[in-house]
Amino acid sequence: MYQKEFCVLVMLMVLLMVPVAYAGVLAQIDLKDGSRVLGEIIEMTEGKLTLNAAFSDGDPIVINWTEVVGITSEEPMTFVLDDGIVLNGNPRMDAPGSMRMQTTLLERPLPVNVASVIAINPPKKKAVVYTGNINFGGSINSGNTKLKNASLVGELIARSDRLRLTMLGRWIYGEDRSGVNARNAFGMIKLDFFITNRFYAYSSAIFEQDTFQDLQLRTSINAGPGYQFIDKGDFTSSYFKDMLLSGEIGVGFFNEDFKLAQDKNFVTGRWAIDLLWPVLPTVTLFHQHQGFPSLEDSSDYYVTSQQGVRLHMWENFISSFQVNWRYDNTPSPGFKKSDYLYLLTLGYAFE
Repeated sequence: MYQKEFCVLVMLMVLLMVPVAYAGVLAQIDLKDGSRVLGEIIEMTEGKLTLNAAFSDGDPIVINWTEVVGITSEEPMTFVLDDGIVLNGNPRMDAPGSMRMQTTLLERPLPVNVASVIAINPPKKKAVVYTGNINFGGSINSGNTKLKNASLVGELIARSDRLRLTMLGRWIYGEDRSGVNARNAFGMIKLDFFITNRFYAYSSAIFEQDTFQDLQLRTSINAGPGYQFIDKGDFTSSYFKDMLLSGEIGVGFFNEDFKLAQDKNFVTGRWAIDLLWPVLPTVTLFHQHQGFPSLEDSSDYYVTSQQGVRLHMWENFISSFQVNWRYDNTPSPGFKKSDYLYLLTLGYAFE
């Protein structure tokens, strides 16, 4: 008698525990090998599906999205497709590789190809993301050798869904017993408006001064189209996933004010390449250059570039080595066409 009552009590406890154990089960994930996983989907980004499995109380598990053939859920979730469309609703697997999404906006479910899904429940992005760095280099010698030099280099990039603001700055100063032997500065500001995820229109302005190029002020204001050839997340490899590459062309106005030579100005074209390649978490390669060919005289053009490597030493502190090159095909009389600048700096990166 007591044994039967005990068995009934145990069965009731098991039945009551089942819904508790699976209270967090929000989705059914079907895989290529025919297996099925029940669990709560956290997100799918960069080709990795992260979920809390119903059979485990431990850490979330990760499944390659290429192994998934379908998802079924009574709970709504957000799907991002490769064409930029965002759907929110309840998915249900139709056949391996195919799902139907029941949204709140439409009565009929929408067909969704599993291969076209690039993200599920993606984390919310900040309205504006700031990245940049500021670097300083300098030395002082006294006694038999008297030498002072200093450099300050900075960069700021602010990015939203549609806009990207880029600001670059550089200041160089040096002196020895004979007096000042280096003094120049460079600044650029550029605003990009993204018409699509890749194609954008930009407007930019540069300002440059160099005492030892007979240059009081060089300015150029330009506008034109640009294209983001490579963006973050285009590659799954850890060596390329954060690479950025963009190119631009345009037209504008170019002006040079000299101290001794005759001032000049002309209508100019513009091309630009910008590459940022974090090869490793601690090593980043970069290259930026701009060219300004005169549209009035083909022999008159100006090119400026900077390239180098940035090492992340500790937390946000960095060390950089870069080479800057400037080339003016028609400099002020008596001055050289090329200038090279080698910089070794310490700095701070922020994001």
